[in-house]
Amino acid sequence: MPRERRYPSDLTDAQWALIEPLLPAPSTGGRPEKHPRRDIVDAILYVVRTGCAWRQLPFDFPPWQTVYWYFAAWEEAKVTDQIMAVLRRRVRAGQGRAEEPTAGIIDSQSVKGADTVGRDSRGYDAGKKINGRKRFIATDTLGLLLVVCVMAASVQDRDGAKTTLLSLYLLTPVRHVFADAGFAGALVGWAERILRTVLHIVRKAPGQIGFAVIERRWVVERSLAWLTAHRRLARDYERRPAIAEAMIRWAAISGMTRRLTRGQAAIRQQRYVIT
Repeated sequence: MPRERRYPSDLTDAQWALIEPLLPAPSTGGRPEKHPRRDIVDAILYVVRTGCAWRQLPFDFPPWQTVYWYFAAWEEAKVTDQIMAVLRRRVRAGQGRAEEPTAGIIDSQSVKGADTVGRDSRGYDAGKKINGRKRFIATDTLGLLLVVCVMAASVQDRDGAKTTLLSLYLLTPVRHVFADAGFAGALVGWAERILRTVLHIVRKAPGQIGFAVIERRWVVERSLAWLTAHRRLARDYERRPAIAEAMIRWAAISGMTRRLTRGQAAIRQQRYVIT
């Protein structure tokens, strides 16, 4: 019998069927797990989607301390990386692509930091006039998240990209990366020399005025928009950058499970006007 969803962020039965086999096996020793794992995952996704504090989880979820314990334990075991990789392969295969990408797109996003963000990991982005953190993400050409690195907003794009490109090199076969002009300069030679990766700078058309969709770059910008639709990511609330990265991966996992189980093209929700 299908399980009724309590909140829009809850997994459907089909989505849970994708996630459940990818979670670590329960410990064979000690007391059996008290709370269903599906409730744990739904609680994590509720926090990511609504932006509420852990302590403010609704009472029909397991205790917040239990949910956070699983969140931290799974992150230490790199569970989100493993789930994301499996789901990404399935999405790509469903689109008729090779399971592993060879090309990607990199971009950065500066977001304001809440008062819970410590001084040791926050900074000021003078260009965007934002005090907080900067997210560097790399996606494949479908916009699916490959790697994410979170740093202080004061980190220059060319410097933060080195860590991101190194992670991309170690975790994926991607060796051709598209980027905007903020990543131009010595970084291009560094990527070619150290990582054997081609960093292709996609510039605006000469004389462009106003908004225009730029080839290749729009894919990663759309991915950033998808991610920041999750309210926990609209601002950075996490004390440690590693936890902020985990939140972004959970948001990406949520998006890929919906994409795999939707069965049809996305339909924009109708706008209701109350008169």
